[in-house]
Amino acid sequence: MLSFIATDAKVSQPILQLMTQEIADESFNTITVDGDTSTNDSFVIMATGRCGQSEIDNTADPRYAQLKALLGSLALELAQAIVRDGEGATKFITIEVQNAKTREEARKVAYAVAHSPLVKTAFFASDPNLGRLLAVVGYAGIEDLDVDALKMWLDDVLVAENGGRAESYTEEAGQAVMN
Repeated sequence: MLSFIATDAKVSQPILQLMTQEIADESFNTITVDGDTSTNDSFVIMATGRCGQSEIDNTADPRYAQLKALLGSLALELAQAIVRDGEGATKFITIEVQNAKTREEARKVAYAVAHSPLVKTAFFASDPNLGRLLAVVGYAGIEDLDVDALKMWLDDVLVAENGGRAESYTEEAGQAVMN
């Protein structure tokens, strides 16, 4: 993957480097297709400074957040295109982890789900196998995981809560989401 974004904004090199890392962490560094990484993967943002405005030289500058949001949305679109174009890809799935103690815990859970061959098989076959989904969260490496506090949704269908299957869950609702 080689990704290049160019802007005419005038941004100091240290601030552009910080912005590039933040954007990469929120886009390209959050996707997976097969769990492998390439030693050739590169993401570059270039700023020519030709816009005629003063330089963005700190993160408190309101233009920093605005530029980061614009370039970040473009990077996310490109990153998602990699997943959508993945060899053999038939579905695009977003995994959202909420209320984790740290960002690292959230990443561990998300990648455990995303990298699991059994979860991928379940989604490919449109099989709402809750055991597979819950099992990977359990082995994600979260030391003090409270399974009784865990809630899991497939889209807007609550599938698990209080340490087990959600009382309101039906196979039909899970199947509809998986389809």
